[in-house]
Amino acid sequence: MKLQTAQRKRAKIKMGLQGPSGAGKTYSSLLIAYGLCNDWNKIAVIDTENHSAELYAHLGAFNTLQLSAPFTPEKYMQAIDVCEKAGMEVLVIDSVTHEWENLLDYHTSLQGNSFTNWGRVTPRHNEFVRKILQSSMHIISTIRTKQDYVLNERNGKMVPEKVGLKTVQRDGLEYEFTLVFDIDMKNHAIASKDRTGLFFGQPEQKLSVETGKQINDWCNSGAAITVDDVSRRIGDVISIQELLSLYQQYPQFKEVLKPEFEQRKRQIIIAQEIKTELLTPQTSSNGIH
Repeated sequence: MKLQTAQRKRAKIKMGLQGPSGAGKTYSSLLIAYGLCNDWNKIAVIDTENHSAELYAHLGAFNTLQLSAPFTPEKYMQAIDVCEKAGMEVLVIDSVTHEWENLLDYHTSLQGNSFTNWGRVTPRHNEFVRKILQSSMHIISTIRTKQDYVLNERNGKMVPEKVGLKTVQRDGLEYEFTLVFDIDMKNHAIASKDRTGLFFGQPEQKLSVETGKQINDWCNSGAAITVDDVSRRIGDVISIQELLSLYQQYPQFKEVLKPEFEQRKRQIIIAQEIKTELLTPQTSSNGIH
């Protein structure tokens, strides 16, 4: 446990684009993606929208990975792994809404106490979010929104009134991202969450390749990641999958940190075995639990 001076490190952007169907989220994401890496061949789209990304193939030779139902968090994570191993620099997940809708359907199908059953849903969603945040790629997640309404009394009658757009994803997901743009049906965007300081409070704008370049400059303006930075993160990892993701994220440190990675792997495996043993009912010789 050690205090140290806060310092922003170079990073890969994790951002969200949220808006209603037809607002241009996919198109805007592709433009930003090209601004981030300046190479269409290094851009991939995880497409859950029935090949909709291919409508923009005229922009450049980007890659697509078609995802079909059921849209489980595990299937999304496998797709992210495929893109990382292929050496992609920017990933567009279009969209993450299907992941949450799949989990809602799964929760509804479970027997027993509804509140308790969230314990079987939340860990899967959290693992999916961690996979995005710890990826070695820039990731742009599109999120569908829908108009929300409330009933208000007017002249003795209950009248529905618009109260804004509701995100079709788990509440609070936007707080996990560094940057979130809200896009309207005219393809105008405004930053609703911005830790970069580049766009918050700015007038609405059209997202473009230049937007991606601005974000990329911000990502690269921090201090370089050091071996000590990665070493400290190894101790915070709580799963083998998370550990592997960290190992692959910084190939320049693989050799020097290999002993620490292996030690942490053993610790995680032992912890999992102990947890499994504690949760497994023990049967005595007389058959009494």
